[in-house]
Amino acid sequence: MDTNKDAIQIDWEKKVDEKFEELLSVYTSSRHRKKVDIIAKAFNFARQAHKGVRRLSGEPYIMHPIAVALIACKEIGLGSTSICAALLHDVVEDTDYTTEDIENMFGPKIAQIVEGLTKISGGIFGDKASAQAENFKKLLLTMSDDIRVVLIKICDRLHNMRTLQSQPANKQYKIAGETLYIYAPIANRLGLNKIKTELEDLSFRYEHPEVYETIQRELASTQEKREQLFANFTDPIKKELDEMGYKYEIKARVKSPYSIWCKMQSKHLPFSEIFDILAVRIIFEPKTEDSENIDCFNIYLRLTQLYKSHPERFRDWIAHPKANGYKALHVTLMSKQGKWIEVQIRSKEMNEVAEHGFAAHWKYKNGDEITEDEDELNEWLKTIKEILDDPQPDAMDFLDAIKLNLFSSEIFVFTPKGEIKTMPAGCTALDFAFQIHTFIGSHCIGAKVNHKLVPLSHKLQSGDQVEIITSKSQYVQSSWVNFVSTAKAKAKIMAILRRNGREIQKKGEEIFSEWLKSNKLEMTTSILDKMCEVYDMHKPDSFFLALGEGKIKLDDSTLALVNGKKKKSGKGRQKGWLKYLPFIGHDKKEELQAESTSQGYFIVGKDFNKKKPVYISESNINQYVFPRCCHPIPGDDILGYIDNRNRIEIHKRACPVAARLKASYGNRILDAKWDMHKLLNFEATIHIKGIDRKGMLLDLSRVLSQQLDIYIRRITISTDNGIFDGTIEIRVHDRDDVKVIMENIKKIDDLQEVLQIM
Repeated sequence: MDTNKDAIQIDWEKKVDEKFEELLSVYTSSRHRKKVDIIAKAFNFARQAHKGVRRLSGEPYIMHPIAVALIACKEIGLGSTSICAALLHDVVEDTDYTTEDIENMFGPKIAQIVEGLTKISGGIFGDKASAQAENFKKLLLTMSDDIRVVLIKICDRLHNMRTLQSQPANKQYKIAGETLYIYAPIANRLGLNKIKTELEDLSFRYEHPEVYETIQRELASTQEKREQLFANFTDPIKKELDEMGYKYEIKARVKSPYSIWCKMQSKHLPFSEIFDILAVRIIFEPKTEDSENIDCFNIYLRLTQLYKSHPERFRDWIAHPKANGYKALHVTLMSKQGKWIEVQIRSKEMNEVAEHGFAAHWKYKNGDEITEDEDELNEWLKTIKEILDDPQPDAMDFLDAIKLNLFSSEIFVFTPKGEIKTMPAGCTALDFAFQIHTFIGSHCIGAKVNHKLVPLSHKLQSGDQVEIITSKSQYVQSSWVNFVSTAKAKAKIMAILRRNGREIQKKGEEIFSEWLKSNKLEMTTSILDKMCEVYDMHKPDSFFLALGEGKIKLDDSTLALVNGKKKKSGKGRQKGWLKYLPFIGHDKKEELQAESTSQGYFIVGKDFNKKKPVYISESNINQYVFPRCCHPIPGDDILGYIDNRNRIEIHKRACPVAARLKASYGNRILDAKWDMHKLLNFEATIHIKGIDRKGMLLDLSRVLSQQLDIYIRRITISTDNGIFDGTIEIRVHDRDDVKVIMENIKKIDDLQEVLQIM
């Protein structure tokens, strides 16, 4: 036995050495100054520090820091300081060594980066909401000290995602949720397009494995057609570029599974109707040092002589680069096969920036020090700092505010004096007002867009000229939060509202104290919890605010509730999941209601094993909470969430609320599975569209009622110029029923589109 253990140990030692040699090989072939000695020193130190420790996969722990360092060097292009910090990034967190030890051995710069990584090493998110917000603040603050901290953290997350299969399902959902919610947008903002795409696809793969595999199969089955289309489309382009004398490379870019899925969801389209799966990328070497911009336009002009261009799909990211440094020309051309194909025209340097982000811009001196030339990044960090000055007290609100600023879809608008301002797509006149100054935003009453008067909620378009109109009598209103889309505007509005709300809250607290005093009661935690439960408030502050605003009245029935004598009349809410099943027969519903009342919700205890999945069946479905945000039915990918009362909520994994919960309360996420036997009915909605004709409704009802014996709850149809559009609400046992129904409906003549509304 000992001989076998020794053989396994020797085998792992060999693999560790081989992996480190690969790292050195990649580093020495880069353009960085060759500081191999300090990298070897960091490797040997980390190897000794992590000796004997293994990951869940069984491999020695040191393989993880080496992999992170390799990603930092190979996929982002960082140098020796970053490589050393990556090798050492878990030493302070997981061993007895301190930051001072790192500084003494490797110097202050490496120690500073390792310290920044250690502060956030538990992931952005901990056990409590406040701790999560604080840790996330640390991540953003360390970014402004040295951006390499967050770059290495992204490398760390990428390797964790690549090895996620060794984790239990509940951890997979937590880590994938964090990744999709925060890390992928940060990678996108930093211009790390390849890493962003991989993070999204890996998250998608673990959250929706069946859908992921289906899309992969669809991509594989259509690959030959795409290759033929690519060849036919690019052969004439190659001849033109050769004639123009360029050195170039033409690549096919296939849309990622996650992007395809997002489009299928947002547009309610099947895979077969996603037409922009293939794009063409032209990467050329400029003819002279300063000609790359002109060369892009010359190539574009030649392409438009070959193919007709789409008038509304030309994007000039050269005159106006994205905030993450991205530059290119995008044009959509009609191929000879009748397919629209997007062509991206970039120089080699532009492509380097597109793939590796800001790191491709950075020039290093003194062994890895970054020069201060990333103006766009600094502008973004400045906005982040403004939000950090007055953070949301609630972690989920805080994360949402930051996340608003992580997307890089942009428009360009002009001030009355002609100054250009970069704003996120979908922003409003009010966003623009707050972007100029908080005072202007808080007193804004309207705007003139292209010299026409518009309301605060007016959405801006690229090229708009905007003049903000203010009034001293105007003040911030709570409804404003609903139509701003920038982090800065939302943070400022919330800060002002909180300031105003604190006064109202104080008034409510005084009212409650007086009421308790008049009824000879004392303010205790149990009484406050009871009040929050009765009035469906998440926390006492919300209760006091509602009381101060006069939305809640304290009377004799409230006193009876506090004393536990009776329930508030007429205010009872349906128990848990029952309110989502209005179609269950009356007798069955009463039976389930009685069972629910006697059993109550399942309460998570101290000995509950979070690593095991919870199984939902007909016999226990009443023990789980089904919130209003989504309506999962058997067959949907689901997860569980332990709420503040230790009950288990069931959400679709794709639910927007679930996305926030995975990112903010990862330790409360559970794996959940269906164990249903087609005994209960659930509501599903199918969207239909087609050519209007006599008998269409008759054919639909015949297929559903007679052929499939389906109970139709509601059909809504509207027609316009010979085209009908509508929805069918039906009762089914699970998603498989929905698929069968859709397959049969598709066979009806003149019915063009059949889509399931999730």
